[in-house]
Amino acid sequence: MGGVKASGGSNAQPPKTEPVSAYSNAQQPKAEPVAAYSDVQQPQAEPVPTYSNVQQPQAFCDRHEAAGCAAKRPWQETVKTPCFVVDEARLIHNLEILSGVMERTGCRILLAQKAFSMFYAYPLIRKYLCGTTASGLYEARLGYECFGKETHVYCPAYKAEEFEELLQYADDIVFNSPAQLKRFGPAARSAGKSVGLRINPRCSTQDGHAIYDPCAPGSRLGTTLEQFDESCLPLLDGLHFHTLCEQDSDALEITAAAVEKQFGPYLSSMKWLNMGGGHHITRPGYDIPRLERIIRHFQDTYGLTVYLEPGEAVVLNAGYLVSGVLETLENDMHLAILDTSAACHMPDVLEMPYRPPVTGAGKPGEKAWTYRLGGPTCLAGDVIGDYSFDAPLKAGSRLVFEDMALYTMVKTNTFNGMALPDILWLGKDGNITTVKKFGYETFKERLS
Repeated sequence: MGGVKASGGSNAQPPKTEPVSAYSNAQQPKAEPVAAYSDVQQPQAEPVPTYSNVQQPQAFCDRHEAAGCAAKRPWQETVKTPCFVVDEARLIHNLEILSGVMERTGCRILLAQKAFSMFYAYPLIRKYLCGTTASGLYEARLGYECFGKETHVYCPAYKAEEFEELLQYADDIVFNSPAQLKRFGPAARSAGKSVGLRINPRCSTQDGHAIYDPCAPGSRLGTTLEQFDESCLPLLDGLHFHTLCEQDSDALEITAAAVEKQFGPYLSSMKWLNMGGGHHITRPGYDIPRLERIIRHFQDTYGLTVYLEPGEAVVLNAGYLVSGVLETLENDMHLAILDTSAACHMPDVLEMPYRPPVTGAGKPGEKAWTYRLGGPTCLAGDVIGDYSFDAPLKAGSRLVFEDMALYTMVKTNTFNGMALPDILWLGKDGNITTVKKFGYETFKERLS
């Protein structure tokens, strides 16, 4: 799902921090858990793995706690800003958790490239996960060429002129509607592809985030029971649902029960069931045993393979955006203009909106010096949020935004001619590698 930013702990308030200014969002209530699969036997989950032989930061920063995150890192004062830094050790931490779920249940987990498409990391991720998911032709090609293994694709509507090429890359193609299935499904089956249909159980477990709710009224995503066409069943190998956004497994349990109630009669004839993404599996406190009960229930009851396709959970807390202060000024309050733009470099801050955590910063008024952080573009609303610091900011100060590997690099833009942040790799040995630099040509080649 698109990049909502959520909190840690299975009983914590998702996804936002408490309001701090006009640039923050209200809290979202959690759906009440149900116990639909509590009677299914399930062993205790193994302890969540920690970094082995790797220096851990002072705190494994919860993505919405702006205060008390990791201590200042030695590289943050030397890298060119702005830049994204992806942390190999934290990425491995997440991959080990996901791999453990697969080992204990037999499910298959895929990387959702819409959240993270840094193919430099694909050789590492490929050691743990079963493949990739794509939202269209280009992502499918990237997954096929750079990741390998299984390539799955879902798109609300396919373009006829692209479909033949898509068949070269995809192993599994999911359609959004019976009409799309009838139009393109026969060609996919003739090419030996596994064919699925996305269903919409009309079961919304989130409140206040309709932009990321596929079950919101009027949603174009997925086929409802009323629209389901049984004449399409001979074309189908599986069903797909994707209804969550940075949620715990209690929300999945509610959704899974709705899916089973509505579409259960068709599941025994399917080879697989894809439960989509939005599972915050690697978040501290996430209820993994409940997730594994749900997976086992569907596998044991219907004899099918269960797929999960998280994006965010793969790189949760595994990236940073390092920014420099260009100038400080005052207008009713302390202001700081950064070389980092919310609109260009982390657009979810404005789309959601949310207030990203900053290393060592506090909420407004919590520390001695409170600043409103904004970008250098002409957009008046290019504001990241209000933060407090122990000491005053000045030109040249460095700030590190936490949890910036997901839904950032895949969504950056060059509005106002803003340079894209370079992309760096922090190896588990502590060494920094520059993976990609951007300059004027990057800006120019996107124009005509």
